[in-house]
Amino acid sequence: MDTEPTSYLETEQKYDADPGFVMPDFGALPGCSVAGPEHYELSATYFDTGDLRLAANRVTLRRRTGGTDEAWHLKLPVRPGTRRELHLPLSEGTDTVPRQMQAMVADITGGAALHPIAQLDTSRTVRRLTSSEGQVLAEVADDEVTARRLGPEGRLGPEGSPMRWHEIEVELVSGPPTVLESAGNLLREAGARPSASASKLGRLLAAD
Repeated sequence: MDTEPTSYLETEQKYDADPGFVMPDFGALPGCSVAGPEHYELSATYFDTGDLRLAANRVTLRRRTGGTDEAWHLKLPVRPGTRRELHLPLSEGTDTVPRQMQAMVADITGGAALHPIAQLDTSRTVRRLTSSEGQVLAEVADDEVTARRLGPEGRLGPEGSPMRWHEIEVELVSGPPTVLESAGNLLREAGARPSASASKLGRLLAAD
């Protein structure tokens, strides 16, 4: 029997940061305390058709290891800043996309084969913004990203040096949307800029 995917809505904002960026004190936000930081090393392989049909429809499909959410991840657009994310355990496959997820995107792929197109490695530092009752309102992920395009059969492409950048994600957990706005204001005051790309993969593909 196939495992049923877990599903939730992901609402987040992304920011770009220059080298040497210093994270602001989120404990200065009214009613917020900060838990962490916690550090993770993440590695994600992204899958798409040869002509990038998923990317053209703002859909991402990846296999991630490391961190607290090792799994197959499928992200579907809902509205600006919000995506529906579905997870399946890694036991559902290794280098082959699970059948359930292939079926979920079949109307986009038209049955075309899915294969690895990119490898993204992220050194992530997470801070959790909590309420006075201990509820996690939002998570702030400070990411150092190394991204590579993959060629045929999942091999590294011929483009040369990988792309590297520093970005910060603020993801809503149980707090109101104003938490995103307040945290974003602190980040901008510290010198961060709203990201021009809605996803890490999108940034890599747009660089071609």
